Amino acid sequence: MRVANRLVAASALGLMVCAMSYCLPSFGADVTASPTPDGKEVAKKVVEPPKPPEPRFKLYGWIEAGITGNPDSPTDNHNFGHLFTDRANEPLLNQVSIVAERALDPKATGFDWGFKFWFMEGSDARYSKAEGPLDLATNDRIQADFPEVSASFHLPILGAGGLDVKLGKYQDLSSAETTDPRTNVFYSKSYIYNFGIPISHLGGLAIWHASPLIDLYFGLDRGTNMVGDNNTSIAVEAGFGLNLLDGNLTVLALTHDGPENPHNNHDYRFENDITTTWKINKCLTSITDMNLIYDQLLPAWGGGVAQYFTYAVNDWLQLGVRGEIWRDEKGFFVAQFRANNDFMHTLRGDPIAPDPSNLSGGPTTYLEVTGGITIKPPMPKPIAGLLIRPEVRYDRALTDHTHPFDQLTDRDQWTFGVDVVLQF
Repeated sequence: MRVANRLVAASALGLMVCAMSYCLPSFGADVTASPTPDGKEVAKKVVEPPKPPEPRFKLYGWIEAGITGNPDSPTDNHNFGHLFTDRANEPLLNQVSIVAERALDPKATGFDWGFKFWFMEGSDARYSKAEGPLDLATNDRIQADFPEVSASFHLPILGAGGLDVKLGKYQDLSSAETTDPRTNVFYSKSYIYNFGIPISHLGGLAIWHASPLIDLYFGLDRGTNMVGDNNTSIAVEAGFGLNLLDGNLTVLALTHDGPENPHNNHDYRFENDITTTWKINKCLTSITDMNLIYDQLLPAWGGGVAQYFTYAVNDWLQLGVRGEIWRDEKGFFVAQFRANNDFMHTLRGDPIAPDPSNLSGGPTTYLEVTGGITIKPPMPKPIAGLLIRPEVRYDRALTDHTHPFDQLTDRDQWTFGVDVVLQF
């Protein structure tokens, strides 16, 4: 027994040392020892050959599918507080995405151009697509979307850093999460991403690289998740970015302001978000996402903070945790949508038949804590990568008089999710 215990302890110590050594920074090139004719060893630097530059044009994609288990088995089969992972105990084909892209050269000193064409089909399109042409093309769970169709230009003006301009339909840069699942820590998304920020715009966004430390943002667009627009007003987006500690600490603060309610050109919605990403060392990263949204229609406000920590154990295993508190003052923002197109009908301002499964959580302060791992096993070509992300999530209403979960009967909710992202 003592021998077995010593073996277990030695194995655990070995794993700890391995993880710690993975996190330690490396200094310079690797050094090896080679013998000389007289038998003495002389240290010799081994210089790795430089990696070939990435091609400017890329054609790539991914497939994401997953399932979110709910032990309460809600009668309407919905996980309240979730949008993209809304179906309880049912598998989802979230995305089949294909992207053609020519990215801007980040080191460009003269004129440069690029583009991005992203087509997606899957259940995520019910919530990611914008109001406009083909937004009600089907009532199926699997729907099509064009998350981005844009052209980009780098203009060598206004200083050494120049000005980047993006025109077309593009993804908003707010929050710690995105529509692209490859960039997210977890399968399920935060309240901030689901209910506190815009997802996409049709318009133009300019980024002035005022200095190596400061970027300034300004854009004009048709509104939050709009192509056709549900009113006749435009919206403004502005903010700044900070690039500190040699890029290991970044801050992006954006506000998007304009009328967003259907057939209403005078009541503004202000969507504000500050995301701070700190790469503490090679393994440990902290992400803080602060959010505040205010709509003049009621009026009503919502907002909160989400804190993420990720820890890379090695090249193929990452641990993650997210804690979030988000307040919906009057039950205006957080909602559940039964039919596949009810979210889009709401965005458009269309009448929706009364349905007991279309729920608001009421005036509620939400807590959610999510923990999970990301497994990235090595894959043979032509597969570019594989992500496997199991997670455990706990949601709770911190407000005594509200019970938003399981058809307004529970104050809390456990979910167990896992998704697989195959990249090609």
